[in-house]
Amino acid sequence: METTPLYDKVIEAIMTVYDPELPVNIYDLGLIYSVDILPVNNVQIVMTLTAPGCAAAQSLPVEVDQKVREVEGVNDVHVSVTWNPPWEKEMMSEAARLELGF
Repeated sequence: METTPLYDKVIEAIMTVYDPELPVNIYDLGLIYSVDILPVNNVQIVMTLTAPGCAAAQSLPVEVDQKVREVEGVNDVHVSVTWNPPWEKEMMSEAARLELGF
C-alpha cells in the first residue's frame, strides 16, 4: 500500500492512543482495520475493540477522532466501530505480542 505524508502522520497520531487495560497502542494491538485518506483530506477510520463489553468502548473511538483531528492538514474525521471480523490476538503486531508476552 502506498502511503502519503498525511497518512503517515495520521498513523503516528493513532499510535498515541493506548488501550486503558494494556500497555500497547491500539494500532499495534490490531484494533485499526483501515485508514483511508479521502478527497480534501477527510480521514475515514474503521476500527474495532478487543471485546464488545470493553470498558473503553465509548472513549477509544472518541480519542482516535480527537487525535487525528489534531493532525495538520486533516479536514474532517469519521471513525466507525465494527465487530466484523472480531478482534483476535493474532491481529497484534509482533512488537505488541512481545510486549504482552504472547
